[in-house]
Amino acid sequence: MATIIDQLAAFAAGADARELPDEVIRESQRILLDSLGCAVASLGDEGAQRGVDYARYLGGSAGQASILGTGTKTSVPAAAFANAELINALDQDAVLPPGHVTPYVLPGALATAESLRVSGTKLLEAIAVAHEMSYRIGNATDYLRDIKDGVVTIPDIIGYSSTLFGAAAAVGVVKGLDGETLADALGIMGSTVPTNTQRAWMMHAPSTTIKYQLAGGMALSAVTAANLAERGHTGDRQLLDDREYGFPRFIGTSRWEPAPITAGLGAEWTFTPFQSFKPYPHCRVMHALFDALTEIVETNDLRPDEIDAITAYGESFVMQPVWVNETIRNPRDAQFSMTHGLALAAHRIPPGKDWQTPEAVLDPSVLDLTKKAEFKAHPDYTEALKNNPAARRSLVEVEARGTTYRGERAYPKGSPSPDPATYLTDDELVAKFRHNVEGVVADPDAIVQAVFDLQNVEDVSALLNQVGGAA
Repeated sequence: MATIIDQLAAFAAGADARELPDEVIRESQRILLDSLGCAVASLGDEGAQRGVDYARYLGGSAGQASILGTGTKTSVPAAAFANAELINALDQDAVLPPGHVTPYVLPGALATAESLRVSGTKLLEAIAVAHEMSYRIGNATDYLRDIKDGVVTIPDIIGYSSTLFGAAAAVGVVKGLDGETLADALGIMGSTVPTNTQRAWMMHAPSTTIKYQLAGGMALSAVTAANLAERGHTGDRQLLDDREYGFPRFIGTSRWEPAPITAGLGAEWTFTPFQSFKPYPHCRVMHALFDALTEIVETNDLRPDEIDAITAYGESFVMQPVWVNETIRNPRDAQFSMTHGLALAAHRIPPGKDWQTPEAVLDPSVLDLTKKAEFKAHPDYTEALKNNPAARRSLVEVEARGTTYRGERAYPKGSPSPDPATYLTDDELVAKFRHNVEGVVADPDAIVQAVFDLQNVEDVSALLNQVGGAA
């Protein structure tokens, strides 16, 4: 009987863009466009620059894969490392359960596709496979918002190492590896995944600048697994079938329900209804609150110095050190501090790369308003989550001019939900992309056109050359 890894490998090897549903193609295109913009927007970030510098140390300054937006090329492994760091640096990358997926699964496939000068169709297949596989495996394990005994309970061990099966598969799809070699790649990946360290990151504030997991290291490990399999290394194909000694034990998950991993695999695509995009470069837990707060300050034309207090009610599980932290030293601290995020949103800075400049993050006015902001658990949050996993019950109250202004949201902008207004349209996603690449990319409209016509792009290196930037 075929193992789970054998079945996943056969699914990846058999992916055919001509058979992909329209919504899978479109969402894969949107993921690519958004990620290119997120990467370019991060070029001025100090933390991202460390990743770029290390990539140049790792792979030199000559090669066939681009460090996005820099105008320079390096080796495939080094480009994967750098671009993962860039996509994830400002925390405005696309999200999909189990959480951050794209910055880990896309960079290796992208660098490989550019170096081999494959078609846009092949890259589409890789993106779709990686996100579908990551979502399915993530569903088998503990989740950040699991409800136990009526309470949203964070697992003792949590992280994104499960996404790396999809990441390795995506590299293999681009390289055209057969099912047997792909199965070895997935087996190697399962035996070499980084540990899940996100819970320690949550509990130790101020947080580390490498964040919940090092995106570059994750992408690099996927490139390694696929290339070692191609060169003849073999992998353990029983890892996902072995609850006692296999992958579930490696990552410390208390829940392992593998049936959804292979149910309808290849015939049913399950990730698209859960794929979300982030309008704000900030932890996703705050986005519905930012939506409500922005509407209040804009509708009433409130200045920051007029605000006496902001009280926000949102996700109940985030009363953890990393989110309640108010020691703001750099943009990485700011990306997760709930009260700082509220203060920043109240300053009406257009969402995008401008949110995470040191000048905005350390603005005395923002830091002063941070002290006037407070976060509490919304009393109806868990009940709403039970009814719809996309629900994020949120309420914000702003005291200003002797009046209390209130705003509420049930779902954040950027996520598919029962409210059509929360879906981030193509036009809105394009606007985010244009803002993120402003001043770096000469012709953003040409990139938008190429990405949304990816099936007809003969050589993806031509597309990535357009992302360009000054060397």
